[in-house]
Amino acid sequence: MRHHGAVNNDENPVDEPSASRDNSRLYPRVTSFRFRRGSLTTGQRRNWETLWPTLGRDLQTGQDAADDEPPLDQTQWFGRKAPLVIEVGSGTGISTAAMAEAEPDVDVVAVEVYQPGLAQLVGLVDRGGLENVRMIRGDATVVFSELVASNSLTGVRVFFPDPWPKTRHHKRRFLQSGTIELIADRLAPGGVLHIATDHADYALWIAELLATQHPDRAHVVPLTFDSPILLERPTTKFEGRAQVEGREVNEFVYVKPYPRVQASGQSQEDPS
Repeated sequence: MRHHGAVNNDENPVDEPSASRDNSRLYPRVTSFRFRRGSLTTGQRRNWETLWPTLGRDLQTGQDAADDEPPLDQTQWFGRKAPLVIEVGSGTGISTAAMAEAEPDVDVVAVEVYQPGLAQLVGLVDRGGLENVRMIRGDATVVFSELVASNSLTGVRVFFPDPWPKTRHHKRRFLQSGTIELIADRLAPGGVLHIATDHADYALWIAELLATQHPDRAHVVPLTFDSPILLERPTTKFEGRAQVEGREVNEFVYVKPYPRVQASGQSQEDPS
């Protein structure tokens, strides 16, 4: 949950050496995440080999990465059409599984690069009999850019992203103005962006990004009505440790405005 996809913006050039580009979709670019290595337990390996082909999807690598990713076919993957939520950086999947169990009528796609975390989530999904969770291993920005259509998501969750605390590393943070705009474009009107962080400086950064969005481009505004998705998160060990250490958790719940038609016939966005 502490790392996630790269951001394509002015501070993160798209052009890269070809060797690193080959793995950029399965493993996001080194300028935007902290890769955590780890091995699978015997049980996790068994789950991965038997269940991942059904529950998960790896983004393309190598020569195939030159092509756009096939769009996400929710009906084919889940066997139904339901409100769709993407969680960026699901970590070990504790929150993902718990919130999916509480919302059986909502489909959740967890995006993560850390294989042991995904393998743990695969086990949680299997043991819990959860039919509304799928997973993608790779770059979250590629998921939003290539797999997801505009105005199609009911929610996006970004819980405890890596804060990259050093000033010189701020360009590596997942949440940038370009990312917020991309997410806003993919949200359906009334769709919710839910962010949580326990890092005070990152919270100020996020607040500034949200306060300075371009009003004539895709954007989100504070939620002022009932949320279409669950907002209550379970307290994970990570968050519990933050509380013990005195770090306050800041949450941002924003929504893509509904279009409003004025008497003149021109369209204007209405957050309510």
